[in-house]
Amino acid sequence: MSVSKRKLIASRKSARFFLIQALYEWQIAQSTLAEISNNIADNEKFSEANSEYFHELLQNITQKRVDLDKEIAPFLDRDVEQVDPIERSILWLGVYELQNQLDIPYKSVINEAVELAKQFGAEGSHRYVNGVLDKVSKTIPLRQTEK
Repeated sequence: MSVSKRKLIASRKSARFFLIQALYEWQIAQSTLAEISNNIADNEKFSEANSEYFHELLQNITQKRVDLDKEIAPFLDRDVEQVDPIERSILWLGVYELQNQLDIPYKSVINEAVELAKQFGAEGSHRYVNGVLDKVSKTIPLRQTEK
């Protein structure tokens, strides 16, 4: 793997890390996207993140939240609104990437989501996230060719 490819992967990973925090703040504090972006940008580690990817995901996920909820709802054991905000943020990210970031293998999307759940979620939430995203991935026609 080339150095530039590794750098892209690392910067996207960092963008996802900050995105989960941003989506959590958006749900809990109901801050504006501009306020959230400014708060995140103040973090000195944000310079390691792919800021373009972060802003694209933040904008698109918040705009498509209702559609993303509809995608995950059939695979949940409770109402979407009852899912912990961190887990919900991770599921939104995973579903969005599965649907729209076809350059990222579906296993990588799920693995990244699982790692974020281990980092931010409650104990055992990574298994929940893994199960839901695996089921969602099987419903996306463009991802069927990967399996």
